[in-house]
Amino acid sequence: MKEKFAKLLLGEDMSGGGKGVSSALALSNAITNLAASVFGEQKRLEPMSADRKAKWKKEIDWLLCVTDHIVEFVPSQQKTNGVNMEIMMTKQRTDLQMNIPALRKLDAMLIDCLENFKDQTEFYYVKKEEDSDKGDDKRKDDKWWLPTCKVPPNGLSEMTRRWLQFQKDSVNQVLKAAMAINAQVLSEMEIPENYIESLPKNGRASLGDSIYKGITVEYFDPDAFLSTMDLTSEHKILDLKNRIEASIVIWKRKMTTKDSKSHWGSAVSLEKRELFEERAETVLIILKQRFPGIPQSALDISKIQYNGDVGQAILESYSRVIESLAFTVLSRIEDVLYADVVAKNPSQAPLKRNPLLTTPSMGMEKLPNFKDEVEKLKTAEAPASMTLLDFMGWNTTDKEDTDEKHKDFFMGDELLRADSNCKLLPIAMNNRPSYLEKIDLSGPRSPTSRH
Repeated sequence: MKEKFAKLLLGEDMSGGGKGVSSALALSNAITNLAASVFGEQKRLEPMSADRKAKWKKEIDWLLCVTDHIVEFVPSQQKTNGVNMEIMMTKQRTDLQMNIPALRKLDAMLIDCLENFKDQTEFYYVKKEEDSDKGDDKRKDDKWWLPTCKVPPNGLSEMTRRWLQFQKDSVNQVLKAAMAINAQVLSEMEIPENYIESLPKNGRASLGDSIYKGITVEYFDPDAFLSTMDLTSEHKILDLKNRIEASIVIWKRKMTTKDSKSHWGSAVSLEKRELFEERAETVLIILKQRFPGIPQSALDISKIQYNGDVGQAILESYSRVIESLAFTVLSRIEDVLYADVVAKNPSQAPLKRNPLLTTPSMGMEKLPNFKDEVEKLKTAEAPASMTLLDFMGWNTTDKEDTDEKHKDFFMGDELLRADSNCKLLPIAMNNRPSYLEKIDLSGPRSPTSRH
């Protein structure tokens, strides 16, 4: 513990020469690296080991305890010798007071979700090399480092599929809430000067001629615009996201600059520039909603690297590792459902599942909202364990009550009931491993990409 906090105080520069990173970045890296060491081995749907769980709970408490001492002054009344006096008292900063308990609840829900898989016996895992020895190389280019999920020859039972769908829906809610909190914190961080200085002089240079023309047409349709873009790989999606974010920053600065002679000036009218900026933001929102698994953009990385607010650094990193773990668990559940589909219809095997490209669009009105997600968590009850036996009603006296309680989740299984309805899109790229899967623990401990 002393060594860990020494690294934080020294900004990861153990020489004491003052060449370390800021306290905010040191804490962000510490939370990231802790999550990588604990959750990086979560390759199966199974409970965490007692040692890993204890390490996570103990050390994340150490790192989060810093937020107990990040305070703000608020007016209060104090009675002294019968006289009411107004004084300033300290309390935990509002954003931390609201978000830390919410993130802790999401953390507990994910760990409980993994605990729920301790009693299941219908699917199992085999190592990749064992799978290759049997001549089964159908998924040889798909996450080769992960064990292959196997289900019975006739697929999963109806009850197990419904239970898996229930778990998937629960984890998806955690993912949405973590994404909303992370996006809100990042939006509140200041844009570093280094990033601004690296931008081109105008939005057209940032976007490129083809993208710029698509955004500045007279009648703009964001879905039609995206249909003309090449989104067949993670790299291309990220490049489009970086270009659009850069153009938004440029246009916003041009709308607020007063010096028309500066390189931020432009002949484009203020009204048109505002319209273009709104269109670009719409496209950006749709991209984030359709492809939640893509790495962080250049702007996000720059904000994390140069952010000096310790509270925001902790909120951002904690919500990010929860988001990454939720995405990992969701991918593992989808792997089992994919194996079930292939067992029932082997012809679907070549059409591999790709969560990055097959995530269904929820529509603009259903994007996760920061305030709504936090309010749900504040009013929600403690996460209840729902093992397979619980879901089957074997631990209850009234099966009808159990069916009634979970009937909403059963409806999500309609797609899996008929093989003819299971339409899997052709894969256009490898499945995106989460940061915790890709991190090289033997390399630098201060990652600058999505972490």
